[in-house]
Amino acid sequence: MSAPVRDRSTKAVDAPRAPAAAGAGDREFHFTADDFEKIRQLIYKHAGISLSPAKQDMVYSRLARRLRACGERTFAGYLRRLDQDHDEWETFTNSLTTNLTSFFRESHHFDLLADKLRAMKGLSRPIKIWCAAASTGEEPYSLAMTACEAFNTLRPPVQILASDIDTQVLAQAEAGVFRADRVDRLDPERLRKYFLKGAGTQSGQVRIRPELQEIVRFRRINLLDTSYPIQGPLDFIFCRNVMIYFDKPTQYAVLKRFVPLLRKEGLMFAGHSESFLHASDLFRSLGRTVYERSDAGA
Repeated sequence: MSAPVRDRSTKAVDAPRAPAAAGAGDREFHFTADDFEKIRQLIYKHAGISLSPAKQDMVYSRLARRLRACGERTFAGYLRRLDQDHDEWETFTNSLTTNLTSFFRESHHFDLLADKLRAMKGLSRPIKIWCAAASTGEEPYSLAMTACEAFNTLRPPVQILASDIDTQVLAQAEAGVFRADRVDRLDPERLRKYFLKGAGTQSGQVRIRPELQEIVRFRRINLLDTSYPIQGPLDFIFCRNVMIYFDKPTQYAVLKRFVPLLRKEGLMFAGHSESFLHASDLFRSLGRTVYERSDAGA
């Protein structure tokens, strides 16, 4: 879940009732505190997203679009629709997931990964990386570029699984097409080497080279699922800027599922604001939001 920005700062079922938002009388649809509370509980149960009371206006804005699209006149009617329409559940989740990402975000992680990959040259097996919050693709393709540079080839012995809960951003990521302004901070040599410039009707866009797309496989995975359709062991897990928006029990449950998937000598990379001191029996910090399994070396 893109690196996505999702507000999960408090557990939805335990959080205080949200006050009525200012300007509510000007809204197209009546939106009550009870409506908001039901939505908070549903998205927490379904995706682990804990929306703070301050997100009431955001929730209204996002879901009002769905009411119009579905022809519903009330939020109560829309919530009843969710009970009957499985496809709408997916759109409901997508609507409440905001994705913020960029190429080589928190660049020190990619520098460390490059060093580790170079040290792994000569292995007789592929190196496996899971990007657990792929968003629109900037992070997994940054991983692919890092692998290409570490092995000095467009076909490195690296397999990257990129996942997210949001199917819309996954589709964008798999297409590998970006607006030119999304890559304007990249080194010109990387632009030349890893991207194809659009022309004609695609002017102002760039596309990831096919060789990089072959390194990355995209799949929808909900981190709240009790098991993941992933074949380990993995050498690296990138799960950055996601779990800060989970409450502590949810974080612990997800981390516990990570442990058996990651090699003992493997590394997990977290976001710059994430800390897992409450899960020290599972992961041990190596500094700068890089973690190893607590049983590493045992």
